[in-house]
Amino acid sequence: MDLTTLPKTELHMHLDGSIPMELTWQLMTEYRLNPRPTLEETERLLTMQPEDETSLLAYLDKFSYPLWITQFYENIQGATIAILDRLAALNVTLAELRYSPIVHTYAGLTVRQAIRAVLSGMNHARKAHGMRVGLIVIAMRQHGPHIAKILARQAIAEGQRFHRRSGVVGFDIAGAERGNPPGLFREAFLLARHGGLGLTVHAGEDEGPRSVWEAVDELGARRIGHGCSALQDMTLVQRLARDRILVECCVTSNYQTGAVPRGARHPIFTFLEHGVPVAICVDNATVSRTDSVRESALVADEVGLDEVIRIHRQAREFSFIAADAPSGSGNPDGEAREP
Repeated sequence: MDLTTLPKTELHMHLDGSIPMELTWQLMTEYRLNPRPTLEETERLLTMQPEDETSLLAYLDKFSYPLWITQFYENIQGATIAILDRLAALNVTLAELRYSPIVHTYAGLTVRQAIRAVLSGMNHARKAHGMRVGLIVIAMRQHGPHIAKILARQAIAEGQRFHRRSGVVGFDIAGAERGNPPGLFREAFLLARHGGLGLTVHAGEDEGPRSVWEAVDELGARRIGHGCSALQDMTLVQRLARDRILVECCVTSNYQTGAVPRGARHPIFTFLEHGVPVAICVDNATVSRTDSVRESALVADEVGLDEVIRIHRQAREFSFIAADAPSGSGNPDGEAREP
């Protein structure tokens, strides 16, 4: 078995940061919205370049351009299918995609439609590949706690248990971490937990370990996105190991955002040494110019193929997708379950 044929688990992948460049270019030119006259020039705007690697905010700037064309149902649906087709080609057998539906409503879609567009794309793709897929809804920190509560309620309404196939499986907060501590979103996460959604939080990427503590203690997160700064507090690392809180590790993007300094050892290896469960994740395939095979290879270079196989197998146990969720058959359009 090699890294390409290895069945892989993807638990942290942003939809709008992973749309294949060719599809984005096709849609931009179709709508006459391409910011540069050539694909090569446009690609530099949408992907991280060495000179861009300064901060999380510089990284997040790359998300602005795909939003120009993901304001329409069929484009969101098509982008979802294209992403999952690529994952299937790399033998990713379980994938949770995440995105914030509210930033895709500027041209008139409702939040519900923006969610349903992804679910429809997931169902078409999983019918072709037999992949287990679920959606994590993100509330953006900069939009504030009130919007987060609205999104939590909408995420619950589109939960997996109400759908024949794909549905919303989790809830998350992301965006600018500084000045927006997890504790502000306590009520939204309480709603999501009572609504049966899995809880994950972007924390410890651009803030210290306190952000991770809050995500765990105040929001009840069972998974942490990135969590790099947790290594500054070994008591926190012990807590993550003791309570089996998985860290979604994104090696390439962590170096690009400065969450991990270039040349420093990535935290995933320390987490492994201390018994913290981890997942090897892409984060943003297009923005970071990476994929599941490349990220797995970066980890395998230090710990070996057998350990990478174990990590991907274990990560499936932490998926928010219900174990009995059907895959690969049924109606592709994500209708609600009949009473």
